[in-house]
Amino acid sequence: MIILPPYLRKGDTIGMVCPSGFMALEKTTACIEQLKDWGYKIKMGKTPGHQFHYFSGTDKERLQDMQQMLDDAEIKAVFCLRGGYGMSRIIEGLDFKKFRKNPKWLIGFSDITVLHAHVYRQFGIASLHAPMASAFNEGGYKNEFVQSLRKALKGSMSTYSCPIHPLNRQGVASGELIGGNLSLVAHLVGSRSSFQTKNKILFLEDIGEYIYNVDRMMIQLKRNGMLDGLAGLIIGGFTEMKDTTTPFGADVYPVINEHIKEYSYPICFHFPVSHEKENYALKVGVMHQLKVSGKKVWLQELK
Repeated sequence: MIILPPYLRKGDTIGMVCPSGFMALEKTTACIEQLKDWGYKIKMGKTPGHQFHYFSGTDKERLQDMQQMLDDAEIKAVFCLRGGYGMSRIIEGLDFKKFRKNPKWLIGFSDITVLHAHVYRQFGIASLHAPMASAFNEGGYKNEFVQSLRKALKGSMSTYSCPIHPLNRQGVASGELIGGNLSLVAHLVGSRSSFQTKNKILFLEDIGEYIYNVDRMMIQLKRNGMLDGLAGLIIGGFTEMKDTTTPFGADVYPVINEHIKEYSYPICFHFPVSHEKENYALKVGVMHQLKVSGKKVWLQELK
């Protein structure tokens, strides 16, 4: 049975941390101010605004900052301000003893997929694959995707929909919702953080990859059995894809479809989970129902 951390109430404290790539402090202002406007207190870690080459600190600094967030009883949710790269460098050093006794919502996506996968696989604790700090900038906090994070933190049951896509496969599926960034899902294969996918609804998205590399990662998931026995599959946004000088020969969605067309479970393409504005908050590990019809796609959280 999946463990749900307590939902937030006004006055609760959210910890702000950068466990992966560097993010300038000024780019976090809108996010912090909006979270305060939603009624939450903010506790800043040491890594936001701090830089060590590509990262928001050395491995040791980022590990210590994240550990403090996990251990601090006052903090009810940990907001990862950005992704990038770096979580897999520190995940094995984190101690989850206090976190397991007092779970809290872990928020983020992209490189934070590593954290979501680890706490789900190792401890059966739900987390939030959701917009991060940059999504709040330039008035972004007003859109339905950032607002979906606000609702999720309060415990609202989500129901999302999107238009049909010609590559969709119709059907209805129920299962725990897992997934995240394809590059990280593939990166975790063979580790103790890797998702176990049987009877689950898997969602995948990515950005800035070469089309041939998406092809390679889908083959990796398939050969590892991660595409077998799914309840359903959600393909989100694959944005800013790149091609080689000699073209690969197909766009990214047909490439993905080539590796999943043999399966009979429901599949939807172009669901609004991505590195762009269209990025709904999804509760990783929580039971959902996926309905793919000839008129619309629905993803509904179940009790």
